[in-house]
Amino acid sequence: MKQLFIFLMVLAFCIPASAQRSNLRKLSPMLRQFSHVSDAKHRMPAARHRDSSFDICAFVQTKGDAREVLASHGCRLLAGVGDISIANIPSDRLNELAADPRVCRIEAERGNQLTMDSTGLHLNALPAYAGQSLPQAYTGKGVVMGIMDIGFDLTHPNFYDSTGTDYRIRCLWDQLSPDTLESTLYVGRDYTTTEELLGIQHSFDGKIHTHGTHTAGTAAGSGFTSPYRGMAFESDLCLVANAVSNNVELVPEDIQYKYTYATDALGFKYIFDYAESVGKPCVISFSEGSMQDFYGYDPLYYAMLDSLVGPGRIIVSSAGNGGHIPSYFHKPSEVDSMGGFLFSYSDHVGGLMKSKDPFTIRTVVYSEHPDTFLIPTERVLAAPDSSYVDTMLVGGVPYVFYVDAYPSCYNPEETVFDFVVWAFLRMGLDRPVSIEVLGDADVSFYKTAGYFRSDNHNPQLNAAECSHSINSPSSAPSVICVGATSYRTSFINYKGETRVYDQGTNGQRGNYSSVGPTFDNRIKPDVMAPGTNIISSYSSFYLENKPDASDISSDVEHFEWNGRTYAWNSNAGTSMSSPVLGGAVALWLQANPQLTPEDVKGIFSRTCRHYDPALTYPNNLYGYGEVDVYRGLLDILQISSVEGISQHQPERLRIVPIGEGRLRLHFDEAPTGTISVRVYSVGGACVAEQHLTGGQTQYEVELAGVGQGVYAVQVNTSSRSTTGSSLIRF
Repeated sequence: MKQLFIFLMVLAFCIPASAQRSNLRKLSPMLRQFSHVSDAKHRMPAARHRDSSFDICAFVQTKGDAREVLASHGCRLLAGVGDISIANIPSDRLNELAADPRVCRIEAERGNQLTMDSTGLHLNALPAYAGQSLPQAYTGKGVVMGIMDIGFDLTHPNFYDSTGTDYRIRCLWDQLSPDTLESTLYVGRDYTTTEELLGIQHSFDGKIHTHGTHTAGTAAGSGFTSPYRGMAFESDLCLVANAVSNNVELVPEDIQYKYTYATDALGFKYIFDYAESVGKPCVISFSEGSMQDFYGYDPLYYAMLDSLVGPGRIIVSSAGNGGHIPSYFHKPSEVDSMGGFLFSYSDHVGGLMKSKDPFTIRTVVYSEHPDTFLIPTERVLAAPDSSYVDTMLVGGVPYVFYVDAYPSCYNPEETVFDFVVWAFLRMGLDRPVSIEVLGDADVSFYKTAGYFRSDNHNPQLNAAECSHSINSPSSAPSVICVGATSYRTSFINYKGETRVYDQGTNGQRGNYSSVGPTFDNRIKPDVMAPGTNIISSYSSFYLENKPDASDISSDVEHFEWNGRTYAWNSNAGTSMSSPVLGGAVALWLQANPQLTPEDVKGIFSRTCRHYDPALTYPNNLYGYGEVDVYRGLLDILQISSVEGISQHQPERLRIVPIGEGRLRLHFDEAPTGTISVRVYSVGGACVAEQHLTGGQTQYEVELAGVGQGVYAVQVNTSSRSTTGSSLIRF
């Protein structure tokens, strides 16, 4: 969309060429367009009907006192750390702010999308962790579970405790709410009491979206009376309802540019500030994202996120769902030509091309005969502002080419060419279109719009591979990026219909789960968690408003509570794996409230499961592997190396504390032979031991000398399924 937007601006306003300005390179591409059209004649389409300027939320990097710099240009400081600020900038003051020598960089961009696949991926079954009891000592109690998403049903019983009495949502910042009277927040308003939250019943977009209801339930839902319990089911919930491409139509057009990545950063800060105000550690799950870039949308965003996280403050985010889509190719210098056919159901296709050396972009449109258009990159660099526009007529249809050149924000020695070709038809479907890079340059190509496919017009043009698809901000160094694994392949919905969707079993990576490396060649994702076939809560208001929506057919159960019809719904995507991992981290924060993102990655490196042992970990498919909550807890408590303690929980045995020093053992089937029960302190000392005779399914065990606290209970039998350890709080 970014490339088409730029082209339309050029086409609609016929901006005259001008000399290159040093100030222009301080601005991210969206802001560059504002700088071109800040006068009334060339005002942006979203604001041409207004006499006054419109406001933009942006990151600003400054030298000196940021508050003074911003105030001198009529801008308002919203938040800041070090030399990076989040500011409200009137669009008609943008050029003068960029001209200030104390301003180093200004970035703003819109376009987050939900990292949830299409409704074809709404499969399901129990979450992959169902049947494996969470350690009873760790339920998320005393930890804030933050969720920034869209579509919250605040009344769902999943957000109470399991009895439906204790309400666990502590606050919501609804950034879309029009009820801004007396609000001190930049956009929307917040609700901080149970009465206020249940009074509004849902976020402003809660009748048309339900994604946040599902992700919040996956991370922290109590399950109510169902088996669909979230990971950290006794944690406190703090929510932010933000604006993304899916719900931005609810925002009045004249304030839409207040909703950018910088506004999302304010949302993260709001959740962390709440957690700090109540003295609790916090993990935030974010199941949205957009494509990485080379221009510089990301570096200031990354820096701001770096400043927000730290001890007891962790962000986890979904990798994205583009792992199955060919989106990248690399042409070595010794290869003369490489490319592929691109198509789109809309009217444009495009990509980013990165190289240190000059090359030529060749586009061929196949009509009655091939029509070829060549763009040498030297021609682009020679154009005013390094922005090149040209047109080719094919069968009476104009094909418009736009190329913008700029240095890579990661390596200034490399030049990036942002390329888009546009026409008034379904690009590449009505007439095949190929795009190649030619010459002796080393070139990397990253698809931005459209899809690669093979075509018999030139079968050799089939270079694209599935890589480099990680979303931002999951690509940020300080954000824990989560990919999705799979366990179940089918389910029965509430209508009794069997639906099959097979993404593998036993922890295999879901084919859709995005893969690395990042655009600056770091390994991502960091970790994997179950994301395929996850059942969680769905909005009753969405169900009421859209009873015929296609995803409702993935509901596995409808039930009545307090006069409303609620749903449990099956869903899939890295949108689901992120809150699963977020809930797991909440359990770890309960064990150690001072964990940092680097600490958590260290736990991954020591405890993750490896689906494919032939791979070297970490890697760009699985990161460190699939999270193992229990092994992570053993690692945090520093008892993972104690001889005699298993690294796994028993599969067919439940160990339940029933009083100080008393346990109940529930076996699915009566074991044979001798049963050994040992109790270890978190310091690794064996403090109690008993031996039982097999033949029963239930035992009560008295453990003399065991007081209050957390212990590891090791049970050994003749069967592996009933042998293992479990963390217990007496």
